[in-house]
Amino acid sequence: MIKLSGIRKSFKVGDTQTEVLKGIDLEIKKGEFVAIIGQSGSGKSTLMNILGCLDTPTSGKYELDGKDISKFNKDDLSYLRLKKFGFIFQRYNLLSSNDVKSNVALPGIYAGIDKDTRLSRAKELLSKLGLEHKIDTMPNYLSGGQQQRVSIARALMNGGEILLCDEPTGALDSASGVMVMQILKELHKDGHTIIIVTHDKDIASWANRIIEIKDGNIIKDDIKNNQCYEKSSKNISIESNFKALKDRLIESFMMSIGAIKSHKLRSFLTMLGIIIGIASVICVVALAKGSEQKILANINSMGTNTITLNLGKNFGDRNARKLKDFSIESYKMLESLSFVDYATPRINATGLLTYGNKNIDASLRSGSENLLNVSGVTITHGRDFEFDDLRFSRSNIIIDDLTQKEFFDGVDPIGKIIIFNKQPFTIIGVGYKDPGSYGADNITVYLPYTTAVNKLTGQQNIRSIIVKINDEVNAQVAESGIIEAMSSIRGTKDFFTINSDTIMQTVQSTVNSMSLLISGVAFISLMVGGIGVMNIMLVSVFERTKEIGIRMAIGAKSRDILLQFLIEAILLCAIGGVIGVGLAYLVGTIINALDTGFTMIFSTASIVIAIGVSSLIGIIFGYIPAKNASKLNPIDALLRD
Repeated sequence: MIKLSGIRKSFKVGDTQTEVLKGIDLEIKKGEFVAIIGQSGSGKSTLMNILGCLDTPTSGKYELDGKDISKFNKDDLSYLRLKKFGFIFQRYNLLSSNDVKSNVALPGIYAGIDKDTRLSRAKELLSKLGLEHKIDTMPNYLSGGQQQRVSIARALMNGGEILLCDEPTGALDSASGVMVMQILKELHKDGHTIIIVTHDKDIASWANRIIEIKDGNIIKDDIKNNQCYEKSSKNISIESNFKALKDRLIESFMMSIGAIKSHKLRSFLTMLGIIIGIASVICVVALAKGSEQKILANINSMGTNTITLNLGKNFGDRNARKLKDFSIESYKMLESLSFVDYATPRINATGLLTYGNKNIDASLRSGSENLLNVSGVTITHGRDFEFDDLRFSRSNIIIDDLTQKEFFDGVDPIGKIIIFNKQPFTIIGVGYKDPGSYGADNITVYLPYTTAVNKLTGQQNIRSIIVKINDEVNAQVAESGIIEAMSSIRGTKDFFTINSDTIMQTVQSTVNSMSLLISGVAFISLMVGGIGVMNIMLVSVFERTKEIGIRMAIGAKSRDILLQFLIEAILLCAIGGVIGVGLAYLVGTIINALDTGFTMIFSTASIVIAIGVSSLIGIIFGYIPAKNASKLNPIDALLRD
C-alpha cells in the first residue's frame, strides 16, 4: 500500500541546512498496525507528516497504491488527505468554535457530502465511540479522553482507510490512553491501516509491527505477527457536482458567520470604517438631493418653465433706469407667440398695509390674470384674478396666508376692505406659497397691473415681463425667439433674460459637482475602511493559522480556505454596509424630524450602490489575506502555536 524509496527531508535553520530524514526505505501493507518509535528529534514525526501528505520530501520517491505522489501538487495532496487518510493528533486539534458533531462532520463538507448525510454519519460514529450524549457539546467542555474520541470519529468521517496517529495518548491519563488504544485495536480489526508515532514503548507494544528510527534512519523493524485485516467498509465517495459546491459555499458562509460572532468586538471595529464610509456616502447623496429639491422649489416659485425679461444689461446695470419701459403692446406681442402659453407684466412695489388700527410693511406684486400661476402661488380661499379685473382696473386684491394670519386670524377675509398705500382694496382671495420657496417669508399682496398703474403708481412703468413657455418647447430655443421678437420691437437688445430652465440646469450641475466632491471624501473613507478590513483579516489569518492547518489536514483544498476567508471579508463589509445604511437613515430621520424646512431625500440607487461597493471592498481587500491563508503549508500551519 505504501512504499518509500530513498526519502530525504532537510530543513534550513538560519544558514544551517539540517537533514532530518536520511534516505528512508519503507513498505507498509494494507491493513497493518504499525508503530514508529524514536526519541525526540529522531525524525519520526517528520516521517509521519510525509506519509500523511502534510509535508513533502526533499528527495526520494513516495508511492501510494502504486502511484508516485512525490510530485503531486497541493490540491492533489489535499484530495489524498480527504479520501485516504484520517489524522489523530496528540492535542486533538478540534475547532473550539464548532460543537462536537460539527467537528466530526467537517471532513464531509470538503468531500461534498450533503448536510443531512454527514450529520447522520457523525452521530453514528460518535454513538459507536460512546459520545452520543455529547454531540451538541463544545470541545472545551469535554475531558481529554472524550476529545480524543471525537478526533477519532472525525478521522473516520470519510472512511479513514489509513489512520495516522501522532502520540494519540500523549495528553491523556493512563486509563484514557488504554481506552484510546483499545479503540484503535478495534479499528485495525475493521481493516483500517493504523500508523502510530510515539516515544512510549508500552503504547508501541499494541502494534503488530514496531519500526524504530534514530537520527533520520530506520535502525529496527520488528514484526510480532503479520496479521492484516481486510477493510469491511469503503471510503466515502468524493462528490464534485453543483450540489456539493453549493453545500460547501453554504457551509463556508455559516463558518464565516461563526468566526465573526466569536470575535464580536474585533469584527465591529473592523466594520467601523466601512460603516462610517457608507453612511457618509448615503447622507451626502441625501443632502445633495434635499438641497437640489429646495433650490429648485425656490426657482419654481418664480415660475415653472418661465423666461423673465428685465431692462438693462444685468441686475447691477446703473443705466437701466434711463431705458424706456416695456410697453403693453410688447407684452401682448410676446403672449401671441405660438410657443408661449401666456405672459404677464410684473410691477413690484412696497408700501404700508393697513387694516383696522394695525399697520405692516408689505410687498406688492402686480401683473395679468396669470400672475399667480407664474409666481408659484395657489389660491386656497376665494378666487383668482379674471380678465375683467384687468379690463376695468378693479380695486380687487389677493392677500397671502401670512397677511391673513396677521390681520384676519380666525376671520374670513373675503370681501373685507384693506388699505395699501392709502388706497382701499377689496379682498377677493387668499394665496398660499410653499414655505421653502423664494419670498415666502415676506408679507405679499397681489393686484392686477392695470389697477396698480391707474390707482397706485400713476405711470405705466413696466420694468419686467414674465413669459410662460410651452412645456414641450425647448427652453433655449424659446429664449432665442423671445429675444429676437422683443429686440425687433425695441430696435435694440437693451434687456436681459433669466431662463428658469437654465438656472435649474446650473443648480443641478453645481449640486452634482459638490456631491461628487464630498462623495470623493467619503470614498476615501471607504478605502481607509477597506485597508482596515485587510489588516484585521491578515491578523485573523495569523491568529487562525492552526485552524487553517487542521482544515487542510482533513482535506480542505487551497480554494476552500481562500473561499472561507474571502466570504468572511465580504460578510464583514456587507454587514458594515447595512449598518451604515441604517445609521444614515437614523441621521436623516433626526434631521427631518427637527422641522428645519430642509429634508434629506434618500435614494434607493445610492443605497444599493453603497452596499455593492462595500461588498466589492470586501472582495478587493479581503483577497490578499485570503490568498495568504490558502498558500500556507499544512504542516507549518499545524505546528503554529
